[in-house]
Parts: sequence; structure tokens; C-alpha cells
Amino acid sequence: MKSQINVIHVLLFSVALVFICPNTEAQTTPLKRPKSKVGVSSVDNFVTESFDIYDKVYKYDGYNEAGTPLEEDDIDILEDALDDLNGLTDSAPDILGDLGGLSILKQGKATLQINKAKKALKYSIKTAKELLLGQRERDTNEEETENDSDDTITVNDQGTDSNHENDDTEKANISDNLEVYSKFDFVPGDKMLFYDDFSQDFIGDFPSKWNTNASGEVVRIGDKGNWFELKSGYGVYFIPDLNNLPKDYTIEFDILTKGLGRKTSSTAQLFIILSDDNKFKDGTAHYAYVSIPVGQYGAFPLRAKNYFNRGGGEINANIKADIRNEVLNKPHISISVTKNRYRLWVNEVKYVDIPRFIEELNVLNYLKFHINNFKDGEEHLYISNLKVLEGGVDLRRKLLSEGKISTNGILFDSGSANIQPQSLGIIRQISQVLMQDENIKLNIVGHTDADGTEESNLKLSKARAAAVKEALISIYKISGHRLQTNGKGESVPIADNTTNYGKAQNRRVEFIKI
Repeated sequence: MKSQINVIHVLLFSVALVFICPNTEAQTTPLKRPKSKVGVSSVDNFVTESFDIYDKVYKYDGYNEAGTPLEEDDIDILEDALDDLNGLTDSAPDILGDLGGLSILKQGKATLQINKAKKALKYSIKTAKELLLGQRERDTNEEETENDSDDTITVNDQGTDSNHENDDTEKANISDNLEVYSKFDFVPGDKMLFYDDFSQDFIGDFPSKWNTNASGEVVRIGDKGNWFELKSGYGVYFIPDLNNLPKDYTIEFDILTKGLGRKTSSTAQLFIILSDDNKFKDGTAHYAYVSIPVGQYGAFPLRAKNYFNRGGGEINANIKADIRNEVLNKPHISISVTKNRYRLWVNEVKYVDIPRFIEELNVLNYLKFHINNFKDGEEHLYISNLKVLEGGVDLRRKLLSEGKISTNGILFDSGSANIQPQSLGIIRQISQVLMQDENIKLNIVGHTDADGTEESNLKLSKARAAAVKEALISIYKISGHRLQTNGKGESVPIADNTTNYGKAQNRRVEFIKI
């Protein structure tokens, strides 16, 4: 027993030395990666990811010292590494909660490894920035302390309470209650530019309306239909056949994930990129992106970054959020670009609203997707129901001035009159018109595509119109006597019913002033 106590005293003394003793080696001597693991997934992941990035940055720092210029691909890797570093740094405090209940020996070992990883992160952030700016000069006489007081993670003898250690269970499903979406203010555009639900693609094939420099495939998942599985990798991009994005447009799609858990990297992300070219990179002179994190062992930020005129951009921000539950439960992503303004919603919650994110108009003509740091064969991300529409017109003004509007932005479950929650933005705008002028009465008319029989489609269109009426009454408290409904089925198409694109346009709801 005495021997064990002495060991603990020595360990605690060693931990104390970390805080007060400077490191006499210059940074040109590489930090040594810990050889063993603590046994706590969040700590081990944090340490491993920190040193993985450190190794990349240290390598390029060596190239710089040798006078070897960085290539364009090297710069892209460093920029990606810098983005990953910011996310890792933000996640460091979150892992303290996983040390509760550990023995003093394990707490000491975890603290040592976390502090070493923090030092690697500090070097990597400073060095990556200097390399990208062309300002890196190694100082071999530079001495750095092992830990700065504001960068050091410590743990007390009792640890910190945690209920999450080794918790790989899936979180509860999101609510399907439309009331949750009653203040959702996303309004989709009114002119279809691109639509793909991958229903016309063969299972196992790369989708016909996309391009990539790697691989991907269409898969069928249970009763959820066809989905496009994106493959993870640095420099890997997926580009839909879409060009010349207008000044005002909206983007919507669904995400499905599989295999995510406590061991998923904090840097595993989905990037949605607006670009000035259709090449396999972020862009040439202009681009802007927002990334959505999928890591589960901490609350990781969304990231927003823009780059214009080959000289950088004003926005490079980490937006704090906790969307761990959402990414496990088939979230719907909605994006609205209105000239310079950029907004992004995950389900009904708006997480990004940057007034001048698009610094130059008429230059970002392409849409790209990219995912990174997913474990190959274990962790998966799929997308479907991608819809890009021009506009985002204020339907309230149009209804008041023209007396009629038609929208295919009110979505229903397939073959059903169940309104999908993300459609509430449009219904909310209609309610505001009715609240503003109590004398207005509306006829709500449903239309379907030509799938199914004429009789069933007529019945379905009437049921969908009635469902919209019920939403206006029950959620927004509009009097029922001001609303009439009708359905036309497939009888009044406005596009070709033999294509997915045309069918998506034909599935619509009209609001007509009486």
C-alpha cells in the first residue's frame, strides 16, 4: 500500500512539474506522440486527432525551413488542417466530463496527454497560419513552456461527473410535431433549377446527374428510398450538374447517417460549398462554405468561411451549436441565399445568418459537397431530395398584389397528406397575410404528379389541400370559414410528368383570393 501511495505522489508531482517547468527544447524538435491510450474514447480521440494534424503541419514546416515552396495542394491541406484545429481546440473543454469516476492514476495520465495534445495544437495553429501567410520563420532559440496557464486542462482529485463515457447509443428521435416548426421562416424559391432524389439511378451506380474525382454510389436504405452515399477524403468533391446560380436561390436536402458514435472524429464534417468553378477544389478565386459537424463525443461548431478575389475573406467563424442529436435523426437542411445574405437551418432551427457572407455577386455559380474524416467502411453519410430553386420571393406581397400564388415548397410524405415540418415557412407567410387583412378569404387547391391512378391522385390532392387548411386553423388560429379547399389531381400539369424534375414541379399547392 505504501508503494502505491508513493507512486501516486510521484505522478502528481510530475503533473505539477508540467505547469511550472519550461521546455528547454526548441520547437524544431518534434513532440512525441503518447505511446499508450488512456482508455477513455473522447480523450484518446482528442489526443490522436491533435497529433495527426500536428504531424502534417510539422512536415510542411520542415519543407519551409528547407526552402521548398508550398504547392497549391499543400496550401489546401494546410487550410483544411487549420479549420480542423479550430474545431479541436473548441472541443477540448468538453472532454473533461469524461474523467469522472476514474482512478487518480488514470486522471493523471489523461491530464498529461491532454496537455501534451494542447501544446501540439498551439504549435500547429500558430505555424499553419504563418505558413499560409508566408510569414513563417523558425526560431531555434525559442523556448516554450510545456503549458501556458490559459491553455492547460486540469482535473481535480474527484474528477468531473459524466454520464457519457463509452456511450454509443443512438439519441432519441426528433419531434415530428408541426408545432415545433410554427415559427420556422425559411421560404423556398419558386423556380426549379435542380432536383434529384436518385430514384432514376441504379443501385450501386454513381448518380447520373453528378460528377466527382473519387467514388460514391446510390444505395437503397430500408423504406427510406434511394440515397447518395458520399465518400470521405481530402480533396474529394461531389458536384451536381448545376451552373449559373442566380443572386437569389434556396437549397434543400436531407441527410442520413450511419455508424456515428463516441469514437467519431471531432473533425468529421459535411461541407456545403458555393464555388466559382466546377473543378475538384473549393474554388479558384472565390468560394464560400459552411460545414456541418457530425462528431458525437462533444458539441462541435458549425464553420463558416468565405474567400474572394484570391485574397481571403472577411468571414472565418466557428458557430457554437450542439446538433449531435439532429445528425443522427435524418435532418433536413435548408439554405437561403439572398444576394449577399446567407442563412442555414438544421430542421426548424436557424444556425447561420450572415448578412454579407457573399462578398461578390454573380461569381459563385456552382454547388459542391465534401466530407472528411469519416472512418472508411464504418461511418457513412448519405444525402437525398436535393432541391435548388431560384427565388425565395416574399409570397405575402405576391399574394396581395396578384391575388394568387403557386408553390411546390409545401412538401408531403410520399402518397400521403402528411405535411413535412420544413414546409411551415410558407404556410406561416400565408397566415400572416390572413392576419393582416381579416377580409381576405382563400381557396386552397392541391395538385399532384401523374404517379398512380387519376382517381387516387384526385383524392390525394383534395386531402393535401385540406391538410394545409387544417394547419392554418390549428397552428396559426385562422378561422375556418375564411378557407375553402379543392383538388385537381394530375389534371393540370405545368411540366413533364415523365421526369423527376417535372414531377417535382407538378406537385404544388395554389392559394387563390376569393
